[in-house]
Amino acid sequence: MRFKVAPEPVDPDLLAAVHGAIPLVPGSVDDCCARILDRTEVGAREDAEAWLTFCRALGLATETDRGYERQRREYTDEAVADAFADRVFGVAELLDALDTADEPLSAEVAFDAIRDAVPTWERNRHGDWVAVWTERTRCLLDWGVVFGRTERVDDGYRSV
Repeated sequence: MRFKVAPEPVDPDLLAAVHGAIPLVPGSVDDCCARILDRTEVGAREDAEAWLTFCRALGLATETDRGYERQRREYTDEAVADAFADRVFGVAELLDALDTADEPLSAEVAFDAIRDAVPTWERNRHGDWVAVWTERTRCLLDWGVVFGRTERVDDGYRSV
């Protein structure tokens, strides 16, 4: 399963705080989101749920039959970086595009690597889906920097 959620802002300190707010004993989505809202600077329930889903994609949280529970690992673990590449929609394609590029790629150019993979319903959901997904590409590339998979340079991003 690949997750499309990659919240803004790209902030490793906020990721660590959200991860720490997820309970070790499983809790419902509502309970987990309330803890995220109470213990971090995340300000909206919808954003808290996006962060919870992102943590699940990264293997920092697990969904059980009793709810979500925190996994005991740091976001700097190689396994988390691997999960980011494998389980977040578009990341593998972006990393492949950076690996084969002769020069750094801007988010606009890197977006071409995932353009055809964007589902039709996502295209129809946004008035300017290209702008939305180009910004999403930039966000994914910035998360790649956090996880040590990409590097930001003057002209864009390159693979590490």
